[in-house]
Amino acid sequence: MGNRFQVTDRFADGAQYIGGRLRAGTSGQEHSVIDPATGKSVYTYTLASTADVDEAVAAAKAAFPGWSGATPGERSDALHRFAGVLAEWAEDFARVESLQCGKPLKLTTEFDVPGTVDNAAFFAGAARHLQGQSAGEYSGDHTSYVRREPIGVVGSIAPWNYPLQMAAWKILPAVAAGNTIVLKPAELTPLTSLMFAQAAKEAGIPDGVVNIVNGAGRTVGEHLVGHPDVVMTSFTGSTPVGKRVAEIATATVKRLHLELGGKAPFVVFDDADLEAAAHGAVAASLINSGQDCTAATRAYIQRPLFDAFVARVAELMETVRLGDPFAPTTDLGPLISHAQRDRVADFVDRARGYATVVTGGEAPGGELADGAYYRPTLITGAAQDSEVVQSEIFGPVLVALPFDSDDEGIRLANDTPYGLAASAWSRDVYRANRATREIKAGCVWVNDHIPIISEMPHGGTKASGYGKDMSAYSFEEYTQVKHVMYDNTAVAAKDWHRTIFGDR
Repeated sequence: MGNRFQVTDRFADGAQYIGGRLRAGTSGQEHSVIDPATGKSVYTYTLASTADVDEAVAAAKAAFPGWSGATPGERSDALHRFAGVLAEWAEDFARVESLQCGKPLKLTTEFDVPGTVDNAAFFAGAARHLQGQSAGEYSGDHTSYVRREPIGVVGSIAPWNYPLQMAAWKILPAVAAGNTIVLKPAELTPLTSLMFAQAAKEAGIPDGVVNIVNGAGRTVGEHLVGHPDVVMTSFTGSTPVGKRVAEIATATVKRLHLELGGKAPFVVFDDADLEAAAHGAVAASLINSGQDCTAATRAYIQRPLFDAFVARVAELMETVRLGDPFAPTTDLGPLISHAQRDRVADFVDRARGYATVVTGGEAPGGELADGAYYRPTLITGAAQDSEVVQSEIFGPVLVALPFDSDDEGIRLANDTPYGLAASAWSRDVYRANRATREIKAGCVWVNDHIPIISEMPHGGTKASGYGKDMSAYSFEEYTQVKHVMYDNTAVAAKDWHRTIFGDR
């Protein structure tokens, strides 16, 4: 396999970043970061304990007065420097992300890392625009205005599929708004989150503003969410775990932002550009080996195009090159782990009993046998209520189903517990516009599927959660809106007082 980044020396002091320095966890339990392309350990560290969480929250709490008291311009300047450091370290970030996740280097180089740099640049500008409503005399006797204030210490939990981008999505809006944060990444993929915190220090962001704890979800994660000094939690991950996070946060009356699972429909009407739809379906279902909550997973094709679509998608999937993530010719890397690969394979194997596997449906052998690889897979003939149509598989698997009328296509697209993302494919602006209105999802693309931009919000509805990442809308999660009202009359005995005591 190709040249790999050596991480042991960089994180020799440990995998917890608290108060501006790396240190070892105190749980006594060791955990290894595994390169999923080879199955070999690349870094072993001691997991955090609940005491480490307490120390990280204390560091964030101590840093809050100074950081929240900085002017928007000062925070903006720091985030601009941060974006510059991220850009300088781009190659290292890309290689480490490919190492711990198995992502092809071309994906981390052209998607994960530049997207993260752009997020930092966006929030550097957005930090200057935390504005409330303009002042006004709404009662006639008073002047009112609205302040947006940071809320305090944020305790967030990020998943393993996009560790660097999720660190950015959690940390950047929080600190741009003047909060401090403790982030718990997934234990499988801690490395680029630690580098992100190191880059923040390099940029001059004060110690304690950004803290990282790496530990088990059931101990460290739950302790972080339930911590009395944490005032808000942002969680990205599966819907079942999100429900548990919500239970803990509700018990401690915390603000909560949830970005949970998805089962995105890909709706192709009979006037669509077939070649564009087929290419879009392959790219959107296979990005990050299908480990993307917005990935196209359910392709609904209007019947006149169905057979041609299936044939073309299968043909394109068979051209996808699996291989070493560090090789420039590799299109598809492994899944995050052998356990995840086996979970995906089990879904497909069970589907063979009621559907047809058109292509894929197996792990490759040969030189890739030691990695967590799985071939791009297309399934047809499944019923709408079947497991592969309704459950989140989180692998390189696309299920294609036909529909007849537009009404049916939209109904089938909405027939899922999830509502994170969707796409509609049509040359007819009215048809496409109807789909964007009636498909219940936080994002609906037209004639494309997957692109995201820093200026626009990301988040879902239904079992996909609530609240937004990215964009200025994310400040709704990370700021407290305060109404301030001034009396303008200087009258001691106001007329409304007589409703409480005395006579008019």
